This record gives sequence, C-alpha cells and structure tokens, in this order.
Amino acid sequence: MDSTGTESSTGTGAGEDRATVSLTKATPAPAPAPTPAEVLDLQSHDTFVIRKKLSLTAGEYVVSAARPDGSEGEPVAYAREKRLSLRGQVTVYADASRKSVLAAFKGRDHEVGYLYDVRDASGQSFGSFHEDAGASLLRRTWQVRQPGTMKLTGRERSRVVAFVRFVWEFVPYLEYVPFVWPYRFTYTESGKPLMTVTKKLGLHTRYVLEILAPDIDRRLAIAHTLALDVLEVD
Repeated sequence: MDSTGTESSTGTGAGEDRATVSLTKATPAPAPAPTPAEVLDLQSHDTFVIRKKLSLTAGEYVVSAARPDGSEGEPVAYAREKRLSLRGQVTVYADASRKSVLAAFKGRDHEVGYLYDVRDASGQSFGSFHEDAGASLLRRTWQVRQPGTMKLTGRERSRVVAFVRFVWEFVPYLEYVPFVWPYRFTYTESGKPLMTVTKKLGLHTRYVLEILAPDIDRRLAIAHTLALDVLEVD
C-alpha cells in the first residue's frame, strides 16, 4: 500500500509476467509433421533396407529405399530407440536432424500382452501390432492391423530357425543376447503373402522389408520391422 492508501499492484503483475514467461519456456514445441510430399515419397517405394547404426547412447537406424540390385539406396527415414524402455519405444523421423516425425510406437498393457500402437506426429493412431503368444511357442507370430484396410499375420518361415531361437532364449545368459541368426517373416492375409521381412547375415544388423500390397502404410511396415529388432531379446 502506498502513501495515499492505494494498494500497489506493480510487484504482483511483474511476478505474474515472470511466471507466464517461465511456463512458456518450459513447454516444448510439438514435433512438426512430415509434409504430404514426404509421406507420398515413402509410399512410392516397395522395398526398404533398414540398417542399425553402431551407437553407445541409443539404438539408431537408417531406412533406405532399396536399389534394383537390393543394395541401400537413398535414405528415406531415420529411427531412434529410447534407451531403457522396457516395453520398446521408437520414433521414426523423415530427416536426419530428427525434426519431422513420421511415426512412433510404444508398448502398452493389453489383453494380448503388449500392444504397440503406431501413431503419427499428432498422436493419431493409424495401425498397431502385437505378438501372438500362443502361436509363437512354435514359430514366432505377429498380428499387424491397419484399420479399415487389412489384418496381416506374420509368421517366421523356417521351423528350424524358430526352434533354435526357442532354445536360445532358455540357455542361461543367452536370453540377454540378440539372436544373431538370419531369419525371415512372411505376412499374409487370407493366405496371400503381402509383406516379407528378412534379417540378413553380416557384421552389421540389416533387414530387408518387401511390401507386395500398395495399400499397406509404409510407416506401419517400417515401424513393425524396427520392433522385430528392438524387442528381439524381450
């Protein structure tokens, strides 16, 4: 209160202004969505090579459009795994600077075990996948859902590799080591093959994703392929 008996509001207003500024600075800006051209370009490719980069800080991947000879061509996406995420959490970016988000997934509890919703930059889900625990006892099996379009069942092709993987997970200490043997998954709907994922043998972790149906969202297919690697030792 000043000498005239009028209460002064100068200090309070300044404090509110500072609080407002502080809150504004603390709120992160949402990740920008990719441009329609970036999404259309991704959708125009049918075969991708996904390579895991060597990194001590996080799981990082480069997604390239495959050349006719099967080698890596132009990079079309980049991905990064969140370390120490028990349920698997990966973000796929349209650019190497990781400013434009194409897709992201994270596991959540569900009646099927863990369900992985794949969402765009705005948080809108456009697909999901989960492991079929019962079928996976013999051969690892996944269910991939794209609402309004298709329901894919992905199954490990080789029974021999599936058996070796099964034994691998029960050998002491090996269950914490990624399964190094190459393998292949075939994804079908009503018995018709629509997608394949092949893990290649080599010094570097590489996957070849081949899509045989034009309606499959490439972002969903790439996200699921990344999950095969990220969740391999779960």
